[in-house]
Amino acid sequence: VCFLKSSVSPGDGMPKENSPFINNTDHDKGSLYDGKNLALFEEEMDSNPMVSSLLNKLANYTNLTQGVKEHEEADDDEGSAKTKKPVKSPALGTLIGVYLPCLQNILGVILFLRLTWIVGTAGIMEALAIVFMTCSCTMLTAISMSAIATNGVVPAGGSYYMISRSLGPEFGGAVGLCFYLGTTFAGSMYILGTIEILLTYIVPSAAIFKADKKEDEPEALLNNMRVYGTCCLTLMSLVVFVGVKYVNKLALVFLACVILSILAIYAGVIKSAFEPPDFPVCLLGNRTLKNHNFDHCLKTMEVDNVTVTTKLWSLFCDSPYPNATCNKYFELNNVTEIQGIPGLTSGVIRDNMWGDYGPNGMLVEKKDQLSVPALDTSQDINMPYVANDITTFFTLLVGIYFPSVTGIMAGSNRSGDLRDAQKSIPIGTIMAIATTTFIYISSVVLFGACIEGVVLRDKFGDSVKGNLVIGILAWPSPWVIVIGSFFSCCGAGLQSLTGAPRLLQAIARDGIVPFLQVFGHGKANGEPTWALLLTAGICEIGILIASLDAVAPILSMFFLMCYLFVNLACALQTLLRTPNWRPRFKFYHWALSFLGASLCLSLMFISSWFYALVAMLIAGCIYKYIEYRGAEKEWGDGIRGLSLNAARYALIRLEEAPPHTKNWRPQLLVLLNLDSDHVVKHPRLLSFCTQLKAGKGLTIVGSVLEGTFMTKEAENIKSSMTTERTKGFCHVVASSNLRDGFSHLIQSAGLGGMKHNTVLMAWPGTWKQATDAVSWKNFIETVRETTAAHQALLVAKNVDSFPTNAERLGEGTIDVWWIVHDGGLLMLLPFLLRQHKVWRKCKMRIFTVANMDDNSIQMKKDLQMFLYHLRLDAEVEVVEMVSLVSMLWVLGPPSTHLPKCSLYDLWPPLLFGCDVGGHVPQIQSITDESRSSIRRKNQTGASCSESGPSRPLQETQEEEVVPSNPEPHPPPCADTGPDRVHMTWTKDKFLTERNRNRAEANMGVRDLFNMKPNQSNVRRMHTAVRLNEVVVNRSQGAHLVLLNMPGPPKNRGGDENYMEFLEVLLEGLNRVLLVRGGGREVITIYS
Repeated sequence: VCFLKSSVSPGDGMPKENSPFINNTDHDKGSLYDGKNLALFEEEMDSNPMVSSLLNKLANYTNLTQGVKEHEEADDDEGSAKTKKPVKSPALGTLIGVYLPCLQNILGVILFLRLTWIVGTAGIMEALAIVFMTCSCTMLTAISMSAIATNGVVPAGGSYYMISRSLGPEFGGAVGLCFYLGTTFAGSMYILGTIEILLTYIVPSAAIFKADKKEDEPEALLNNMRVYGTCCLTLMSLVVFVGVKYVNKLALVFLACVILSILAIYAGVIKSAFEPPDFPVCLLGNRTLKNHNFDHCLKTMEVDNVTVTTKLWSLFCDSPYPNATCNKYFELNNVTEIQGIPGLTSGVIRDNMWGDYGPNGMLVEKKDQLSVPALDTSQDINMPYVANDITTFFTLLVGIYFPSVTGIMAGSNRSGDLRDAQKSIPIGTIMAIATTTFIYISSVVLFGACIEGVVLRDKFGDSVKGNLVIGILAWPSPWVIVIGSFFSCCGAGLQSLTGAPRLLQAIARDGIVPFLQVFGHGKANGEPTWALLLTAGICEIGILIASLDAVAPILSMFFLMCYLFVNLACALQTLLRTPNWRPRFKFYHWALSFLGASLCLSLMFISSWFYALVAMLIAGCIYKYIEYRGAEKEWGDGIRGLSLNAARYALIRLEEAPPHTKNWRPQLLVLLNLDSDHVVKHPRLLSFCTQLKAGKGLTIVGSVLEGTFMTKEAENIKSSMTTERTKGFCHVVASSNLRDGFSHLIQSAGLGGMKHNTVLMAWPGTWKQATDAVSWKNFIETVRETTAAHQALLVAKNVDSFPTNAERLGEGTIDVWWIVHDGGLLMLLPFLLRQHKVWRKCKMRIFTVANMDDNSIQMKKDLQMFLYHLRLDAEVEVVEMVSLVSMLWVLGPPSTHLPKCSLYDLWPPLLFGCDVGGHVPQIQSITDESRSSIRRKNQTGASCSESGPSRPLQETQEEEVVPSNPEPHPPPCADTGPDRVHMTWTKDKFLTERNRNRAEANMGVRDLFNMKPNQSNVRRMHTAVRLNEVVVNRSQGAHLVLLNMPGPPKNRGGDENYMEFLEVLLEGLNRVLLVRGGGREVITIYS
């Protein structure tokens, strides 16, 4: 048997799709099934690979270059004939690949520079609360992240890929950019920490700006931070630009610094239990002194039996002599010296249990020390006291501390290098968080138990000769901590400047944020040059802020927002029970994820409500931008699953009860005709639909293609909808003929409660020139079917002259000719149109018809009152049709043309097809009913048949509109006895005749279509001609004319005449919308 590989035509078999497998090779496709007994499936091999090849691809899976190429991009070079280099299998385990990187990222600058100050300011109990809240937040986030990371193959890219593939491109882009900003500001924080260690503890003499006065010292420090920080940022950026490999080679050194520093702290704590280090602190009264410019904590001292003043005396007095004038507080209080590190067993833990918050400039005092207060405290700011440099409160400390628990994504970012990512990421990350939580909790307790409270609250170590506070506790020397923290901050800054540009490059290459496309490019080896430049620029903003305490809450916001959405992604996937949600990590629950998300949100507002709102605003703007301008991506995200569930729930709720009149709006089914090239014939119909709907409610754009289902295509309709900005759904039906197709559309379009209630179509303008009668017969059958389905019908004549969405109509009118009541649709449509900017300047006019025995003045007043209660602004005009009645009554010899029934009863049904009993009410009935509802009175209303008692409007509108009794009846109006013949008719005679024959009127209307053609048709034509004259006379200059649409005859033999009647009725009018109600009230006077 010889197999020939043939091309597959569209519609035969399955279309070719992109392979769902990452390492997709095409070069051996030709020999894929040579010699195989699978000829039956060979045409589907492109899209459905054999099981053996599938298993082979999965077994040889390798990830793409980490952080450089997105995991879903196809590698174009794979199909080439070049010999591939063997891919080195990733071999990192849990310890090296996840645990240590997370440990290194979590432990950092805040631990070394701020944790002692936080413990001293907040107290041990509140510091433990801060640590517990933040570590709980990261632990819950790590559990959610582990579930997401073990749900299939994890690409490199960290939180951005997790969130974007779980929550969709909008959330992914917004949170990804927030994570990028957080990582960038983290780089600023690490650089500021590096410079603070350098200028405060290593080489204080290197400061460029020096303060002459004590109050200028904070500003001088900030300026030094800005200058040195900018230089350090430039140097680090150059290192990253030259090559990341140098950063990676130093990673082990930085990690060793962190671990050695931690061990030195614990060693110092143990040593302090039996041999506390000697770091004396000098107190004046109960105030802590800066121990920079004096050696002895004494006012005077004995030198060779002579009392001399010390350097401390010179700081508080105007001269070094004993009789000098000194600061009052200095005179009243003694100087005492206490140990800065009393030791683990000293019992100092009791004094450090509770916090000591205060404003900026508040002096650091030892509460249990005796002191005599001075009356004049104005000079205290110039004295060498240790004081708060910022106002302190609990929520501020939360924001400053939170960056010390970030870095939990380090393991997931390296997933491409792991031997078994699905096993290593959960274990390594959770173990790293548990380890660091233990370190932080133990550090809080041990710092509070070993260090004096005034030293803990001394942020920069001024009371211990400018030493790093955590350093004086360490063993063997403070320099271990100083050097270790310096290199640790350097390494963390380099890693931030390395990771942030790659994250931005990944977002840019996804194509979801168009203006970021340029940052997807880089050097030939994939290094993100432009992204690095932007990262350095944003990082410089943080450095110009220059304060570690001000930058930390900013990056806290961005990280918290990222963690918030990781938790939401896990909770959403769990609750939706997505079929693809099968994580190998089983120790998760949606309640834990929601708790984590709530904790993240709470911490955001606890840290800084202002920064929280700004971060949420930034994320919201990015979200809306991606939604508006971003590329369409379908990643099987959870938000789409949530939308499906919400839609299903809403549809079920909608089906429970029909919509109330107050909620009724036209849910449109737009019937489009296509030409031979499948191009939309009347695109203005879509424009009109857009103007009528303004994006609200349901719009289904439907069309019928003659042929089979295999040839169906809807791209032209979708492109037309996009061009005309029509928001809705496209529904194309393939049918053997147009008539059946449109019938299927009217019956089946929509789902559940979201079904159309109104059909919009164009008038068949060329029906007279058509060679066959298919077009106008299809039109009439569509009218009949919409009526039978109790759906409203809108027919636009001369639709190609309707305005486009870009036009703005000037001053003009929308004229409504309200001849029979259609449930209020005629009045609702102009109101909806005027909401759109195209029709906004148009005014609404309502014309109604009064017959011979109607009170025109009263009708106008009633209609104005009715519109007032409907809250509609419109001019009202009542048109008297007496001449029409006269014309109808002189159409021929009375013996053949004058029926016994009243013409008031006959002429509207003649034109508008009143059905059995003539239940379509006249305008007088509507105004009477509205007036009775307003005045709470029951008045008798007139209907087509005035023989029966008046019925409520709601009952009237529910009657059948289509004639339903085809049985012939003897025409009751045919009696032409001599006593009934009047050649001259006066009004009195007319009214007498009308009242006499009222009971027979209904039978006459019912059998109107059974009259002889020359009688019925002549009357209809004369009515159409006369009504057309009146409409053209009043509304020829209107921007749009809305008119009741007469119903088609029940006898299909009169269909062509019906089209002629409509043609005559609409002659001379430019833009016309024929309206036929759906058999229910659509507008109400009630709120």
